[in-house]
Amino acid sequence: MFYGEYSHTIDRKGRLILPARFREICKENGIEKFFVTRGLDKCLFMFNEEEWRVQEQKFKTMSFTKQESRSFNRLFFSGAVDVVPDRQGRFIIPQYLKDYADIKRDTVIIGISNRIEIWNGHAWQEFYSRSKDTFEQIAENIITP
Repeated sequence: MFYGEYSHTIDRKGRLILPARFREICKENGIEKFFVTRGLDKCLFMFNEEEWRVQEQKFKTMSFTKQESRSFNRLFFSGAVDVVPDRQGRFIIPQYLKDYADIKRDTVIIGISNRIEIWNGHAWQEFYSRSKDTFEQIAENIITP
């Protein structure tokens, strides 16, 4: 559903704008609300409400008797906040989430099919630079015919 890479900045009021293409997708699919939380690789994950419920169901089935499950769920769910972008697609990311992802001003927003990731602009460039040359090797290792 969400695809592409977009550079945006946090404005003086602390708002980030959802890329225009993502706003179009939201309008076409009746998406009004998102959940933003701590992601992996020091980025933020952003799910529409329907996808959030799907992920929530998956994580609720993890055994709470396992330390790793408890730790993951604590960090994932305690960081979650619901956001409703305004008419221009702007929304506020809480400071604790910006601190987690080291987001100051420049961001890169990427679509990863069922979720959106929000990155510190510099961190995304570092990740991309490290990963682009191994893209084919990664594909060979994880994609089975």
